[in-house]
Amino acid sequence: MENKGHYFYVLTCRDGSYYGGYTNNLERRLKLHNEGKGAKYTRGRGPVSLTFAKEFDTKEEAMKAEYRFKQLTRLKKEQFLNRETSDINVAAEKL
Repeated sequence: MENKGHYFYVLTCRDGSYYGGYTNNLERRLKLHNEGKGAKYTRGRGPVSLTFAKEFDTKEEAMKAEYRFKQLTRLKKEQFLNRETSDINVAAEKL
């Protein structure tokens, strides 16, 4: 995972809830979440696993994606993740 971009990411917590966030260093941020030093929301809900990540050219774009995700209902978040991850799986199968 390259550390130069701006990422919107989604974690799945141990309790099954989702956490959306922004970072410019995905590996470091995931490590912090799992050490209990990440966002307040994920403390006590670890370990967390990376469910989705998308790189953006600017911080603003990534943070807008994070904001939009956080406004969704649980059902809409699941639909978003199912749609996005199925696109990734289809692309991987074509390789």
